[in-house]
Amino acid sequence: MTRAMSGAAPARAGAMTATASVAESLAQVILGEMAPGQSLPSEGDLAARFGVSRLTVREAIKMLAGRGLLDVGRGRRAIVIEPSGVAFSDFLFTLIQNDPKGLFDLIELRMSIEVQSAMLAARRVSRAGLAALENAMQGMREATAQFNAGGEGASDALLRFHQYDVAFHEAVALSSGNRMISYMFEAMAAPLRRSFNLSRRGHEERGGSLDDLLAAHVAVLDAIRSGDPKAAGAAMRTHLEETERDIQKVLNATTRDGPSTN
Repeated sequence: MTRAMSGAAPARAGAMTATASVAESLAQVILGEMAPGQSLPSEGDLAARFGVSRLTVREAIKMLAGRGLLDVGRGRRAIVIEPSGVAFSDFLFTLIQNDPKGLFDLIELRMSIEVQSAMLAARRVSRAGLAALENAMQGMREATAQFNAGGEGASDALLRFHQYDVAFHEAVALSSGNRMISYMFEAMAAPLRRSFNLSRRGHEERGGSLDDLLAAHVAVLDAIRSGDPKAAGAAMRTHLEETERDIQKVLNATTRDGPSTN
């Protein structure tokens, strides 16, 4: 198999269980040396190589499946899958659902990641990346126009606006060319949908409109398109600072009046 699998599970300081130790060793091999689609050796082979029981190997594999590294099916060996941010996403979503401070923690995280991704995108954006950004922007424009027209389609227009809003930020992350940033954004996507809805409500309560939100994204896109990292980072930072104020407006009203923030 690999050098990391050639011996017993490494000893660790403290009381790490054999299962956790095997899981850690397997994770290092999976992430560093295996490709998606590859199958792990049999439980018996792994047990012999690590010097543990088949049950310990089986439990370690379950742990890694829970972390989104392996696909485990009945009657076949575990298969390596592309890592995803599902577990982290679930954690973030639970956090912002149950703790208002989590929303601001998320904004601080976004400030660190998205300002940098905008700056990198301005340096590295490809033709395909620019097309993705412009497509998301066009979707936001059309949704804004339909919302402003009013009528029965207004609520659907808001939903589409948020979907394209997430797509825009995702395209910025992908255009950064940094795989870790893209991974982190994938994990943030579901929580962002909730925070975007809250920030839009707060923006309206502060006297703003979808046109203002659209303009903030246009500023980011224009800076990326012109290859100006400083302007792109500044535009993203300004947008996120406004988002923080918008969410604070909603939460202040929630504290005062008591309605749900859903």
